[in-house]
Amino acid sequence: MASQILFDPHLAWPVIYGLGAALVLIIALSIWRGLSGWPYRLLAGAALLAALINPSLQTEDREPLSDIVLLVVDESASQRISDRPDQTAEALAALEAEVEALGMETRIARVGDADDNSGTLLMSELQRLMAEEPRARIAGALVITDGRLHDPELVPDMPVPIHALITGREMDWDRRLVVETAPAFGIIGEELLLTIRLEDQGAVPAGLEGRSQIVIAVDGGAPQTYVVPVGESLELPLTLEHAGQNVIQFTVPEADGELTTRNNAAVVQINGIRDRLRVLLVSGEPHPGQRTWRNLLKSDPSVDLVHFTILRPPDRQDGVPVSELSLIAFPTRELFMERVDDFDLIIFDRYQRRGILPMVYIDNIRRYVEDGGALLLAAGPDFAGASSLYRTPLADILPGRPTARVIEEPYVPMISTLGARHPVTTGLEGEHTPLPGSEDPWGRWLRQIELTEQGGQTVMEGVDGAPLLMLDRVGQGRVALLASDHAWLWDRGYEGGGPQLELLRRLAHWMMGEPDLEEEALVAEVDGQTITITRRTLADEVGSVIVTTPDGEQLEVLLEETAPGAFTAEIEGEEQGLYRLVEGDLERVIALGPAAPREFEVTIAGAEQIDPLLEAEGGRSVRLEDGLPDLRRVSEGRTAHGRGWLGLTTREAYITTDVTVTPFIQAWVFLLLAAGLMLAGWLREGRQ
Repeated sequence: MASQILFDPHLAWPVIYGLGAALVLIIALSIWRGLSGWPYRLLAGAALLAALINPSLQTEDREPLSDIVLLVVDESASQRISDRPDQTAEALAALEAEVEALGMETRIARVGDADDNSGTLLMSELQRLMAEEPRARIAGALVITDGRLHDPELVPDMPVPIHALITGREMDWDRRLVVETAPAFGIIGEELLLTIRLEDQGAVPAGLEGRSQIVIAVDGGAPQTYVVPVGESLELPLTLEHAGQNVIQFTVPEADGELTTRNNAAVVQINGIRDRLRVLLVSGEPHPGQRTWRNLLKSDPSVDLVHFTILRPPDRQDGVPVSELSLIAFPTRELFMERVDDFDLIIFDRYQRRGILPMVYIDNIRRYVEDGGALLLAAGPDFAGASSLYRTPLADILPGRPTARVIEEPYVPMISTLGARHPVTTGLEGEHTPLPGSEDPWGRWLRQIELTEQGGQTVMEGVDGAPLLMLDRVGQGRVALLASDHAWLWDRGYEGGGPQLELLRRLAHWMMGEPDLEEEALVAEVDGQTITITRRTLADEVGSVIVTTPDGEQLEVLLEETAPGAFTAEIEGEEQGLYRLVEGDLERVIALGPAAPREFEVTIAGAEQIDPLLEAEGGRSVRLEDGLPDLRRVSEGRTAHGRGWLGLTTREAYITTDVTVTPFIQAWVFLLLAAGLMLAGWLREGRQ
């Protein structure tokens, strides 16, 4: 309970001030004239002024409020390594008990990892927690953390101290892998440089400093181990082998006593691009489709085309001198023997054996394919005859064998059951708009070479389901066999045409090993915290994908078929870092956010970053490793810490439950008193 005197004047204060001044003048005049009753006049006037001021006694019934302690718990990723979770849990339980013993209340906030990799926003959370409580009740703030915060500029202006309890151990140490520079793009076959560095933090044990192993794997291939110095920037030369995403994974083996391996790995994704696509087109004779091939290849500025055309076969005698057919001799030996490996793709268009290219040249092309080259045959009637390329060393690598039958009838090329799942041909129907009223998706072709399958995959069919387009892998290379020379009809728009450009583009990219057109592939895409997993396959079903999260937990993800040959699933990544996906023999590594988040840039716990903030607020930090400090009440303005203890300021906040206002003296008492005093003054002066 508390009381105080209040004034509620019946007249405005300026009027009362004026009446007071008039009273003073009257009393002064009375004294000057020697009237003996002036004291009574003064007291009577004072009584009247007091009645006008109307003094009252206010009595409040107050209920005391307990003080509040703000408790912020750092639960970011760096707080989940080593024994820090146990330290945090034990400290939190002990602090809650001590605060309760002091008769105070706790308000607890927990800080996790920010979604945008902005780190531990400790002070932002303290500001939010402080804004939710009455400022007059806050007795102090306690923060349980490893001392690594990323918003020190947002420390709140508090009327009470902030204390920090630091987790971790004095002898902790950690090794970190840093990718300093990595290009986003690289030209296939040309050397580029990556810069990496290994850093040691904390109390590194004797014998582990100086050098370390590092393991490098490209596209999930066989890892290679090197020994590199620690603390120095290293330039690593790298040559990209294929187009599309090239994934380079760096891993540093875990050392004895190291805090965490979360920052021991990094993934660099470099998009491989071809400087120029070198194509050798060999045309056996002039025909309408030859111009289509040439126009298609020449229209792409990234294609370097070498076109070898037989304009006049040796068996044709038309009387034209040889000197008038060619100004220079065509360098067949240089192209087909010495420099054949320089080409990315070789196309035989209606070529047949006529003795122009010796068998040793053709055998060299077979060797070129087996060593990683790409060969496309667009077969015409010549492929079914005795001079067919099948009757050369190329027969060992071709997926189909001609039966010697040439089918001369109209037909609509169709996607096979397998082709509906193959990346080269799946969805081709949507790449072309048929003629209005037509029941066929594409225009018809008029000729097909009958083939017998002897390997590979048939992705397009022709007359009566006969193989039309066959694909195969031979050694390290790839082969495509198109059993018709009428693809050019689509280019000319015959009966509405067809998706010739898209088909040939996909075919060429598949033969170049484009990752987006691989039949068997495990793909992962990241959008925010969502990971979309896609498994492309020619099989009817796939197994589940085993996902290993950054903290080592393994998840089994079941896939559902969402399109022909494509099985997908989505998962939500709970934390940033490297995720490893495995399905059968396929493996994929992706990074959700950075491979080593900001939380793991510095993993050694310490107070050097947070101490200046605490000192400005009158607080201090203590290490939990040295024992939990006592909590004490301190008066406002007093030192809030000492040896083995931390202070919480007593705030003495309260809430008013009832207010009573009583007049100090009743108005009629003032009037009676004033009348009596005036009568006494009159009697005194009358006697004189």
